[in-house]
Amino acid sequence: MSVKAQPSKLVQAMKSESLNLSRSVRRAYRDWNVDGRLARLDDWFDRSRKAGPDGDSYDHTETVNDYYDLCSEFMRFGWNESLHFAPLKPKETLEEAIVNHQRMMIKQLRLQEGMRVVDIGCGLGGPMRRVARESGANVACLNNNKHQLEDARRRNLNAGLDHKAEYIECNFMDMSTIEANSFDAGYAIESTCHAPDKKRAFAEIIRVLKPGALFWGQEMCMTEKFDPDNSGHRAVKEKLMQGIALNDIATFPEVDRALESIGFQIIEAGDWDVKDGSGTPWWQPMEGQSGTLRNAFRRTPLGRKAIIASLRLAETFRFFPKGTAAVVHFMSRTAEAYVAGGRMGIFSPLYCFLARKPD
Repeated sequence: MSVKAQPSKLVQAMKSESLNLSRSVRRAYRDWNVDGRLARLDDWFDRSRKAGPDGDSYDHTETVNDYYDLCSEFMRFGWNESLHFAPLKPKETLEEAIVNHQRMMIKQLRLQEGMRVVDIGCGLGGPMRRVARESGANVACLNNNKHQLEDARRRNLNAGLDHKAEYIECNFMDMSTIEANSFDAGYAIESTCHAPDKKRAFAEIIRVLKPGALFWGQEMCMTEKFDPDNSGHRAVKEKLMQGIALNDIATFPEVDRALESIGFQIIEAGDWDVKDGSGTPWWQPMEGQSGTLRNAFRRTPLGRKAIIASLRLAETFRFFPKGTAAVVHFMSRTAEAYVAGGRMGIFSPLYCFLARKPD
């Protein structure tokens, strides 16, 4: 029974997973013109460069919302509900790496029961649930993307952690609705990299933290190997900016200067991809097998092609909204840019820092 039952169980699991994905994508896409929104997202880089000197005809917040509205469900499906990168150790699955990375952040922030913490750009709430569950802290989930905030609330309810969360629909570039000195600690995981003005974003964050509070961040950056005069390097950077909806990609020193210019004291900062010298690159899950076969395959180039082909067929039967396959194709191109930047050593999504607001 056990031998013959395994394929049946696997097929049932895959059917259930496909049905859940279809429901979540339909809920996320509502009655949108998916092709139209994707075309607008795919064209944002050219539109931003053609905008006037004051950017009157272009709003980057709209672009970031298009990106997450269209891609969040497939980011969760193909990657992890936490939606962020983590340092990989040999023989460690991506899921294990993400959990260990979040636990390291909790330890560095010295989070404890009863503390009020702000999650800047909470995504689907993956890190928040780890923080609330393992530290006992109360977390303010801050996000200006309505769909992600609704999804985070739903997942928190299902996890029995809604009582540990509050929800703030707000752009971290303007948190004027939040009182100054409100939070005991804060973190921003791959969120402030979307800021069109990093100093302004950090200035808003330091204002809402209490004096002496710790702030942990993870930024997507160009490394010291990036050469702006190298056309190949520039091409990869532009593909990354376009595919991740990044107004620009800062260097390590630029992040440090932005933090210090508005008053943060940097305790430590560095590229965590190379910190432990494990030799397992952060981009490996998007190119090779890592972790369980089923979950790893979908992240690889062959797996992404299979998903795109399946979605095109599913669209003809209206199992998925029209344009869904094109969204995954867009994301697959971005994955290729991630791998190219990682292979060249010119890009890292793991520039992590711990900073303090002065007493």
